[in-house]
Amino acid sequence: MEQVHGRTVAVVDESTTSPVPVTDALVTTTPDLGLVVLTADCVPVLLSDEEAGVIAAVHAGRVGARIGIVPRVLDAMVQQGAELSRIGAFLGPAASGRQYEVPAHMRADVEKHLPGSATTTVRKTPGLDIRAGIRKQLLDAGVPAVAMDPRCTIEDRTLFSHRREAPTGRLASVIWMDTSAGETAS
Repeated sequence: MEQVHGRTVAVVDESTTSPVPVTDALVTTTPDLGLVVLTADCVPVLLSDEEAGVIAAVHAGRVGARIGIVPRVLDAMVQQGAELSRIGAFLGPAASGRQYEVPAHMRADVEKHLPGSATTTVRKTPGLDIRAGIRKQLLDAGVPAVAMDPRCTIEDRTLFSHRREAPTGRLASVIWMDTSAGETAS
């Protein structure tokens, strides 16, 4: 994906050697097609409805999450045959609310659009926990199973963090439907 901190979702059915242009989420029903999201503080979101055979990989940073990338990808999954009540979600390592310091006006604005994301950092300053906001958004939408990797990319020096050290590398989160095992892998 050519991740741009937006809310564009692309439905794909074959592999490509170049990034899907200007998109922050990929959805597929194609078995054995890996979907990849790259992050370094933003939230990687992996979604699947194994019964319908629909999966998604989402790049959800502060801006994309605020403007609705997650509801857009849920809509795209439903259009491909998924049911919200069967979707499972995994939220990968990301900047935590303990460390993600922002101005108070930004925290208020994001909280208005992504309820559950406002927090206070360990330094007692305004902060954001985008994973918490996305988790609430998914649960409120009817997604029953939301797992979260608790690691903070800013705190954990084994992970890449743009806020801690720019420029930096990226973490790759991958999801695919493994036809040989008959299940979704991530």
